[in-house]
Amino acid sequence: MRSLPSILVGMASCLGRAIAQCPDYSSYSTTQHTPLSSGRYALSYMRPDPSCRTFNSSIVESTISSMESTIADPDLYRLFQNSYPNSLDTAVKWRGYSASNSAEELTFLITGDINAMWLRDSANQMQSYLPLLTADSSTDSLASLYRGVINLQARYVTEAPHCNSFQAPTESGITPQQNQAIPDNFTPPISNTTAFECKWELDSLAAFLEISTNYYEATDDADFFASFGWVQAVQTVLNTTQALLVGTYADDGSVNTSPYTWERQTTAATETLSNSGVGNPVQEGTGLVRSAFRPSDDATIYQLFIPANMMFSRYLDSASQIMATIPNQSTLASQMQTFAASIKDAISTYGIVTDATYGPMYAYEVDGFGSHNQMDDANIPSLLSSPFFGFTNLSDPTYQNTRDFILSKNNPYFMRGPVINAVGGPHVGPGAAWPMASIIRILTSSNDTEITSTLKEIVSSTDGLGLIHESINSFDETRWTRQWFSWANGLFGQMILTLNSTRPEILGESFQ
Repeated sequence: MRSLPSILVGMASCLGRAIAQCPDYSSYSTTQHTPLSSGRYALSYMRPDPSCRTFNSSIVESTISSMESTIADPDLYRLFQNSYPNSLDTAVKWRGYSASNSAEELTFLITGDINAMWLRDSANQMQSYLPLLTADSSTDSLASLYRGVINLQARYVTEAPHCNSFQAPTESGITPQQNQAIPDNFTPPISNTTAFECKWELDSLAAFLEISTNYYEATDDADFFASFGWVQAVQTVLNTTQALLVGTYADDGSVNTSPYTWERQTTAATETLSNSGVGNPVQEGTGLVRSAFRPSDDATIYQLFIPANMMFSRYLDSASQIMATIPNQSTLASQMQTFAASIKDAISTYGIVTDATYGPMYAYEVDGFGSHNQMDDANIPSLLSSPFFGFTNLSDPTYQNTRDFILSKNNPYFMRGPVINAVGGPHVGPGAAWPMASIIRILTSSNDTEITSTLKEIVSSTDGLGLIHESINSFDETRWTRQWFSWANGLFGQMILTLNSTRPEILGESFQ
């Protein structure tokens, strides 16, 4: 009898041969394909042929089919049909097993049009399928995909905890990709055969804890976390983040050595750090963890980045419950809980500011010296998304004040126009609204009118392609970025399933 690893490797080999005959989705996703949807927007069918899909899930397929009778609008259904399975259809670049442990599943999940695996993106891509996740030991299950992503993320975190995106594992045989023609200068150094990019983003480590929490809470599979490299990775997470509590100056005024530095030869200010790669000064003793970059991969102005601290605190606490189930790890579990609580307290102390118009609200970034950045960005974690990832709740007055600000012209990155009105950010620039932020707006709203109007903007602004783009010009739907952005597509599908559970009547409306 062939071993399970041999079977999976054989399947991967066959899949590789089949995919070699399939169109490049980077090009495929830029043009329309029949049959078009029957609504006024005539949206393209964008799913690859079943033989060209990188992973096939029967439960996802049955969910897509069942939603056809629930979603009345043909364009809305086509957008769901295309977007929800996008990561499975196109982004499972390789699956296999660790060279050092034949039982350790690995999943290399690319972000879409960039052939690398981001910790944040891959965690969120898998989160799209959380409503369908159940305990399952089979290799063709969503649970297996989850385990493979978690195991590979644990390896990446242990090897390079300051990095945000990674090359394929050596077991895959995939050639490492070049990111920058001129190598970035950063410390601690990491080989470019391991990391695709090494921007220190606190939310990357939070994403590792998030996908771990999601899998555990859906499957109750505590044994999995005790079996491979998860405990070591979490210890690395603690060591790394606690070192980044340090301020710029010591008590005697001398300059502390920064645990992380970054410089890139670039003409974009958001792609490098000031002060020889250290960034702007940070006050000592705030209890907040520094982050050199945001989830948009843009540099922070003030490194005490509140949304990432929120997300890290929330998932460090929930992951401590996993750690508590593992023999001889009660001390580490307690350390995780204590650290999570201290960050939450620090956010209350340093992360809330009083605005003359909106009252008490969360700042986007602070430095501990009194300066703060009052804005929001589309990428998650954002201030707008804090109830989505479970740090705040919708009834929190401070959150509601913050939300009112974010969705107003007073937020410098809230894009307005006749096509779409949504938060953007400096990554693409003024005028470019991100549908991801529109989706989060829906998921954080209790107002049916707001939900339906925002949903209509999303449906009507895909330029006929029927996919969720990274950004769209708020005055011209034909000007967009990233035709293949799997995270945003999956998030749209996740939002539709949420509406089906909470407000099914909205899915019976027309969005023509």
